[in-house]
Amino acid sequence: MGVEDDIKRRLLDMLEKDPEFRYAVAGILGMSQTRDQLSGISKSIEKLSENQEKLWLEVKSLRENQEKLWLEVKSLRENQEKLWLEVKSLRENQEKAERDIRDIKTTLQRLTLSEEEEAGEVLAAKLEEKLGVRPVFTRLFIDSKEVDLYSAFDDYWLVCEATVRFGSSMIDELNQKVELIKRSRPDLVRPKLIKAVYTIISVGDAAKKAEEQNIWVLTWKEELTPLKPTT
Repeated sequence: MGVEDDIKRRLLDMLEKDPEFRYAVAGILGMSQTRDQLSGISKSIEKLSENQEKLWLEVKSLRENQEKLWLEVKSLRENQEKLWLEVKSLRENQEKAERDIRDIKTTLQRLTLSEEEEAGEVLAAKLEEKLGVRPVFTRLFIDSKEVDLYSAFDDYWLVCEATVRFGSSMIDELNQKVELIKRSRPDLVRPKLIKAVYTIISVGDAAKKAEEQNIWVLTWKEELTPLKPTT
């Protein structure tokens, strides 16, 4: 029997007969096993830490991507808002262009009419709108004086002067012609009188003075004073 076998035999004998030796050996073996287990746990923890780090990196990447998405959404909304503003601007420009075209058409139509014809067209349209009557106008000559526009309808009679520039002197001229008709042609007079002036431009405070005397002043696109028939 060799030395190695003898050592083994003695160790086995001691393990069998000596409890303290047996416990000591068991403790050593247990510690070794524990160290191995701890080593395994440590490696597992290290691997978990690595995996956790990867997870955090993925979470960070997801957050960054989410932030990029929000920025893209914000950019899309801003671009959409700009697009709507451009569409609104285009619509406004189109509406302005349409108004300009209408004004040009109206101006061209006006250029083809004489002052009196134009005044008659405008007055007829306004009276139809306000009184429901579209009168026919004529030119009068009384005692070598010319009245640009005259019309009688229902209880009304209308005397109108047409001029490019309306000044205060036209007020006196219109009033004189009204009085001339009353004196010389009473058959043309009706209970309610409409005094009117059709003009292109009103000068100074002529329109204000005309309103004080119930004179209806019009241009091709607006009324400078209101319609106020007198009796």
